[in-house]
Amino acid sequence: MALTKNERRIRIKNRIRKIVSGTQERPRLTVFRSNKEIYAQVVNDVTGITIAAASSRDKDIAKSKGSKTEIAALVGKTVAEKAMKAGVETISFDRGGYLYHGRVKSLAEGAREAGLKF
Repeated sequence: MALTKNERRIRIKNRIRKIVSGTQERPRLTVFRSNKEIYAQVVNDVTGITIAAASSRDKDIAKSKGSKTEIAALVGKTVAEKAMKAGVETISFDRGGYLYHGRVKSLAEGAREAGLKF
């Protein structure tokens, strides 16, 4: 029987998570994308602590007009700025089973522009 889109994404996500893990020196930038919103977190998997987080539902980002791709870039910049304030410069990118395309790519490029190193 064929897999649904979400089941396929979960399998890919688990395959990625076997390899990508966040540490104190190099935390993991994880992305969740729904149909309407996009969320990003910088996570230290060793201690299980979220260092920084941003989403398209944040008040300053939700006010801005633009396409979902442009808003994803704003989320990337915001999470990168919060992570830089917390002392994080390099991260490992976890695309969460999504293709590196569209909103996920835009978020990653926004984070790079704000100064994070992948």
